[in-house]
Amino acid sequence: MSTPLGSAPAAPFRDQASRPPLRRAIDAGIIALLALSPLPAASVPAWSVLAIELAVAALAAAYILLEPKPRVNPDALRALRPVRYVAAGFFAYLVFQVLPLPSGLVRILSPATYGFRRLYDPGFAGRKFMTLSLVPGRTVEQGLELLAYVLLGFLVVRTVTHGSQVRRIIFVLAGSGVFQALYGLSQLAASSPRILFYPKTYSLDSVTGTFVNRSHFSGYLEMIVPLVVGLLIARMNLFSFGVKGARERFQLMMSQGVAGNLALAGAVVIMSLGIARSNSRSGLAVLGAGFFLFIGLSVLAYGRAACRELWIMNFVRAMVLVILIMALAIGIGSTIQRFALDNLLQDDRPLFWANTVDMVRAFPVFGTGLGTFADLYPAFESRGGQDMFLSHAHNDYLEALAELGLAGTALLLGLVLWLAVRAFLAWKERRSPEAKGLALGGIVSLSGIALHAVTDFNLHIPANAALFAVVLGLTFVSAHHRKT
Repeated sequence: MSTPLGSAPAAPFRDQASRPPLRRAIDAGIIALLALSPLPAASVPAWSVLAIELAVAALAAAYILLEPKPRVNPDALRALRPVRYVAAGFFAYLVFQVLPLPSGLVRILSPATYGFRRLYDPGFAGRKFMTLSLVPGRTVEQGLELLAYVLLGFLVVRTVTHGSQVRRIIFVLAGSGVFQALYGLSQLAASSPRILFYPKTYSLDSVTGTFVNRSHFSGYLEMIVPLVVGLLIARMNLFSFGVKGARERFQLMMSQGVAGNLALAGAVVIMSLGIARSNSRSGLAVLGAGFFLFIGLSVLAYGRAACRELWIMNFVRAMVLVILIMALAIGIGSTIQRFALDNLLQDDRPLFWANTVDMVRAFPVFGTGLGTFADLYPAFESRGGQDMFLSHAHNDYLEALAELGLAGTALLLGLVLWLAVRAFLAWKERRSPEAKGLALGGIVSLSGIALHAVTDFNLHIPANAALFAVVLGLTFVSAHHRKT
């Protein structure tokens, strides 16, 4: 029988045979989705998005049929109650965006929507009803995709109830991250580089794995690296107190196996090198910030005096030193060059953001409709920039405000922040070294991608959005697992 998180650790695959077949199918489905979703160009093609949606729908159906349902910590269930209402409110809001409303009511609720339709809709004069979303088909499409990610996170929270499941998922993610980094590095020397199924035509001097965009590749690895470091901290009992003597410390650190610890440490180094060679400025900055955040959160949780007893400080510092030495040995000059002032001044992101702010001002409350940014942005492109089609704002927060307005953005961010903050507060109270380490890795992972979202659109990439939903769920369950 498997062991709940916070009790004695179990081997990652020991308890699979004891689970009901439907429960094993859900576990395997989540893992398969995480492993496969990055492969077809990060699942950006429409067919792969549909595959994710169908897979999640099948897993949700399996959960409905599953009896008995997995036992969840009552504290976690209480913390989840408000989330259900916020999630229901958000999707009700999306329905409201695509619901045909009387034209007069739309004119009152969103004058810009009414005015935009009057200017660009050929059949405007005869319309008695219209939607708040200017492209309702896009809103339905994006709403269904977003529903799949929410359901995926829900499945993680409701079915990942033991530490062995958390560790298994992180091991699989570590393997996927290492593959992405090594595959991307190998394509730097290839005469005809590819992104697995497709020829590689962009960022030929950068590691991108099976992703088209180097920033999205680095965003994917940024979420995995902290999880693996957290698992290492848990396996090596770095949050344990009262250990005396070097021999006892070494035995405790190696209690989960030397080979596994070395493999995980190697995975962190390889993925970090992949981020460094991706030449992503934000990726390198987030990677560095993540390691410092590990130390800062440890100090916050235990205080300076107690942290002198924790081995996590020296461990994280050693990891940073190893990664820095290897990165310099391989060479990250191109990344450093991208930080140069002239490159920053040539960056068009500030222009994109300024134009997007104009969209927000025009549609402040209800937005233009989820998924409509690319359709509406050209009408607000009053400032210069590259002659290119802009599909996203390169800032997930601004894009959410433009599409959802203040009302929808508050609901969406509230859904995520409630889970993240509750996980953080629960993590501060935990004393189990394993639970403490695993939850810390998740908190750093979420913080990193939240920071990266300021300068890019990682959370609009299906593989990254699915991973984010899983990381959010894993962080919550790691912090709230029943203490039995």
